[in-house]
Amino acid sequence: MELAKKPLTGCAFQHLDLRGFTRELLSTSLEGSVFLGCQLEPEAERHALRGNALIFPEIPRLPFKPYRSGLYSVAELYADYTPGGPPERYARTPDHVIYSYFDERRPPKGKANLLDTLAQRLHDQSVTDALQEFLEGRKVVAIMGGHKMKRDAEEYWSVVRMASELTRRGFLVASGGGPGAMEAANLGAWLSTCSEEQQREAVKLLARVKTYEDKVGWLDTAFEVRERFPLNPTAVEQSRSLSIPTWHYGHEPPNAFATDIAKYFENSVREEGLLAIAHYGVIFTPGSAGTIQEIFQDACQNHYAEKDKASPMVFFDNAQGSYWVEDKPVLSVLASLGKELNKDGQLREYVQWLKHTNKVDEVLRHLELFAARPPSRQSAA
Repeated sequence: MELAKKPLTGCAFQHLDLRGFTRELLSTSLEGSVFLGCQLEPEAERHALRGNALIFPEIPRLPFKPYRSGLYSVAELYADYTPGGPPERYARTPDHVIYSYFDERRPPKGKANLLDTLAQRLHDQSVTDALQEFLEGRKVVAIMGGHKMKRDAEEYWSVVRMASELTRRGFLVASGGGPGAMEAANLGAWLSTCSEEQQREAVKLLARVKTYEDKVGWLDTAFEVRERFPLNPTAVEQSRSLSIPTWHYGHEPPNAFATDIAKYFENSVREEGLLAIAHYGVIFTPGSAGTIQEIFQDACQNHYAEKDKASPMVFFDNAQGSYWVEDKPVLSVLASLGKELNKDGQLREYVQWLKHTNKVDEVLRHLELFAARPPSRQSAA
């Protein structure tokens, strides 16, 4: 670590032990710098304060790091979780401990004090910062859908296949990080280097516990699949996927197949962010109120998007092709909105990228067609 090569004016330092770099810090300007949860020698701290630097100290008695410098992993959130152990082992995981802390401090159970609220906001901003760094140069496709989708459902298998093929074609699959369709999305990316036979075997193993209502059984089977089908050491980068869960819905445990996890306290930040990063499309699988809300959030972003910034909205249906037409008939509303002319008197661009299908191959062709547009029209540019 080389600190004295150039002035450090306006730099931000997150959760670093800088006690071994006092000499370097004293030899350069720290004007306007920010130190978030860093360890500094007293002399370096005085030097920083003389330069009007901001020093945010560690906040005591928190079960999480508010100044984290990276995303979460399954190993971190489920640290010390041992499949097949006693039933209470899930309650001891860092993920559940943080959820319990959060749940006890929100209405109607309780009320967070100012320090708790500040710590949570600092945490979420740190996660956003890490997420932006992680996403640089990646082609993100989000897969949305209900947490109630069962592991033995045909739709679950379809999402696994779809996510696997998207990953193989260079897209980064992102999900809301929970069970059901979200798990299937991250699982598909995890298994992207496996054969179809191996993928079916993995889903069959998972289907012994169909839903997350049995959290321990649900997790045990997931860890069994992780062990049975580990990531290929030579292709970890090609199998990466993102999940963006929230402790707001902490009763839904995060699935065990995302390689990179951006977990938030504030649900609105998470929902808006997940849709906003999916520059290469959002796939909506059957879901309930939460999924419907996400559809219209995404439609609103597309409706008011600047030219060439709209992204595809794909409605992946059940085998009968009836869910998005009869059960939750949102397509007609979106088509009607799309007829409104923009400020240039033209039809909204996103209408041409609306797609309704129950065939995986059609989804893939639609998104690849969008991604193949000339560079000047790339949404993620």
